[in-house]
Amino acid sequence: MSTAAPRLIAVARLEDVPAMQGRPVTVGGRRIALFNTPAGPRALEDACPHKGGPLSDGLLGDDCVVCPLHGRRVSLETGEVAGHPDERVATLPVIERDGWLYVEVSP
Repeated sequence: MSTAAPRLIAVARLEDVPAMQGRPVTVGGRRIALFNTPAGPRALEDACPHKGGPLSDGLLGDDCVVCPLHGRRVSLETGEVAGHPDERVATLPVIERDGWLYVEVSP
């Protein structure tokens, strides 16, 4: 069992993620969708659980991202897919510090 603490990884400058848009980043070989929302930065797995659509290309609204392939609405806060309780996307803690966005990852 690992007792190593999660770590923060710098993934982008806040200015590189336009308001109400997403950008894909790779952290430790894992594709992450990074979003700049009015509620603050958000990060989640960059693949819709339905068919793997790139959520970083989706449209934002109401603290959700809409998958560009089939219109599934994914909560940026919880990763839940609206209307599909068996589908969920992993969310990651993300913070802004000194103009940089950091994603928290487990070792």
